[in-house]
Formats: sequence, structure tokens, C-alpha cells
Amino acid sequence: MRKLFHFESPREKYQCDAAIIWCFDNRFELGFRKFLKRIGVVNSDPIKIAGGARCLASPEDERDREFVLDQIRTSMRLHGTRRVILMLHSDCGAYGGLEAFAGDERAEFRHHREELQRATETLRREIPELKVERYFVDFEGVWEPDVAAAQ
Repeated sequence: MRKLFHFESPREKYQCDAAIIWCFDNRFELGFRKFLKRIGVVNSDPIKIAGGARCLASPEDERDREFVLDQIRTSMRLHGTRRVILMLHSDCGAYGGLEAFAGDERAEFRHHREELQRATETLRREIPELKVERYFVDFEGVWEPDVAAAQ
């Protein structure tokens, strides 16, 4: 094997501040990282999957939900995770993009708010000891949806 790049990394295990259920759409990555830093998330276990929290709220296949739940449980076991952050974003291809909502950003937001509530309910049922936070990201910022209003 030939070394291509040198760096030094700490060998110590870390305590995870939060497991992050997030879409792999890279358009929001920089703002999202800055937001995580602002809310005190330094060590995270990112779980990136198309649609992010959709896999917990309304998966196309139940195996997707089980995969993500297993990843969260693994994060808990290996890194002491007690907090999960659920993220959804505007114009997500896994939901059909903004076009699926006829370009109506408010309709998209309402739908994603309901999805975040369903994902939260799944986590509370399956892993009740977790603290769950949820956020919606658009092209202007990160929003904390009032999920109670979705009911």
C-alpha cells in the first residue's frame, strides 16, 4: 500500500453530540455545518441518505427505516449518542423537488413539517430515550418548524 496523504487524527473514542439524519444533497452543506457548530454539535455521527428524515417518516421500503434505526442504535452503542437531529430541506429530489408541490414553497414547508412530526413519532416509539430535534433548511436558512401546528 502507498501512502497518498499524511495527517494526524486523535485515536481516542469520542462522545457523540448528535446523530444527524440528513440528505446527501450538498447544496446546503456549508450552512448546515455552521448551524451545527452554532448549536454546539462538534462531534456528530452523520447518517446521510436520500431524503434524510423521510426514511423515518414515509420510507419507500420499510427496510430503509430499519437501516436508519440500526445506524442510530449503533451510534448510541459506540459513541454514547443521546440526541438525534432530523433534517429536511427545500427542493429535495427524494420528494420530487419543489415541482412536486407545484412550486409552492408554503405547501412544501407544510408537508415537510408533517414529515418531521412523523419521523419524530417513529423515533419516540422505537428509541424513546433519545432527545429529538428537527429542522427544515431552505436556501435562506435553517428553520425550526412548529410541529405542533402540523397536527
